[in-house]
Amino acid sequence: MLPFRERSRFGIRARLLTLLLPCLLALLVLDSWNDYRAQHDLMQDAYDQAMLEPVSALEHSIALAADGSIRVQAPFDVQAMFDVTRPQHKFLHVGLTALPDKPGQSAQPASEVTLIGVADLPPPPAGAGADNPFAWYDAHYQGYPVRMVALRRTVLDGHAQPYQVLIQAAEGTGPRVQAQADLLREELLQGARMVAVVLLLVWLGVSWSLRPLERLRKSVQASPPDDLMPLDARDVPHEVVPLVDAVNHHMARRQQMLAGQSRFLADASHQLRTPLAIMLTQAGYALREPDATRMRETLHAIVTQLTRSRRLCEQLLALAQASQVADKPSSPPVVDLNRVAREVVLQYLPLAREKNQDLGWIDARGEASASDDADAPAAPVAPVAARDMELHEALSNLVHNAIRYTPAGGRITVSVQIGGGQVCAEVSDSGPGIAPCRRDSVFERFAQAASADGSVHPAPGAGLGLSIARAYARRNGGDIELADGDAPAGGAPGLRARLRLPLAHDSSAQPA
Repeated sequence: MLPFRERSRFGIRARLLTLLLPCLLALLVLDSWNDYRAQHDLMQDAYDQAMLEPVSALEHSIALAADGSIRVQAPFDVQAMFDVTRPQHKFLHVGLTALPDKPGQSAQPASEVTLIGVADLPPPPAGAGADNPFAWYDAHYQGYPVRMVALRRTVLDGHAQPYQVLIQAAEGTGPRVQAQADLLREELLQGARMVAVVLLLVWLGVSWSLRPLERLRKSVQASPPDDLMPLDARDVPHEVVPLVDAVNHHMARRQQMLAGQSRFLADASHQLRTPLAIMLTQAGYALREPDATRMRETLHAIVTQLTRSRRLCEQLLALAQASQVADKPSSPPVVDLNRVAREVVLQYLPLAREKNQDLGWIDARGEASASDDADAPAAPVAPVAARDMELHEALSNLVHNAIRYTPAGGRITVSVQIGGGQVCAEVSDSGPGIAPCRRDSVFERFAQAASADGSVHPAPGAGLGLSIARAYARRNGGDIELADGDAPAGGAPGLRARLRLPLAHDSSAQPA
């Protein structure tokens, strides 16, 4: 079962819905508000237009009676037209007010005479109708909010007396408010239906798109544990094909690693089986041998085989450790490769003298003697970001190989140089060298080197030294390369093994 933290992660559906839902809701609110405002204005215009019709009809119905007074003709027809929609709280008013005969003539304000309708409708506010003959305003009448329109007009009676006619229409706002509420509810329902349909389509689309991945998951779970065949990416969406390709690439690398491990185990078993078989035979011979002297010779041979087997086991363990992926620390330690190389030379100097070989040392700052007992300088001369023990093991294998294959009286030189942002530790010998066509294959496990003339070196060994050295070098960000040695004319070609590592960036060390 997956850990809780992994199981609680958002899936593709949840991610899409989390991204789309706020955007859809924001668009729904904005679009619904815009539509509501537009239809609200249209509805207001429609209701207002319906109120203008009786006012206009009353305006054209004002005429002179036979006695010269001002009257409203056909008021019942206008009232019937006003009441045809059966609204609540609808009122009309036509009022007549006498004006002074001459401009500037002062007179007592005359009272208004109501010709038709109710007489107590709220008057229009001051200044209303300055730009438009129709004055629109909202008011309250009999405790109800009403929408009102007023029209003022000046007329003359039969005696040339001026009068001001005020025509008003009032309508309760209840039907308008109800219509606006219905409109807003319809807009919200329509938007909600749209959001639901979009979310459903997203859910179904993601489910349909993930169906090939679900089939791929089931096929992977149903496959045997040792099945590392590539996944079939033909039916998956093209956006997921790079992921499937990456998984296939990882499985291929895993298959190569497992094949390499199997080959390594097979080779290691073969290398260990031979000395074990020899020791078993020698032990059986020693048990049957009555002569104590020959028995001791047989035991010495067994000890020799045990020593070689122990060396082989140590090399196998070192190779396995070097092949592991290194955990990169936050700040890798800085190691002086010049000091490590000098320690390796001092370690193998007795073995070289035992074989009558000249093992020399060239310091990164200049030539020096390997037998010099002076302490190494405190400041790093050739700093590299690597592990001290692993660099020591890599150089030890290079020097050990040089001592093994260089004949007696030969010359071996270990040197360290700095240049081009790199540090190079070089082991040069005057041995038989390695054929250029074989220099890549000698880094393989249990490979025996062939000299420049093509003959295999008879020196004993399991063929793991160069493999271990390169594995440790690459583990620390470097590599090992082989080149021809600086051999004298007519002599053995020799070999140069160079361990290259990047120069530590935080160092100010420079070559001498």
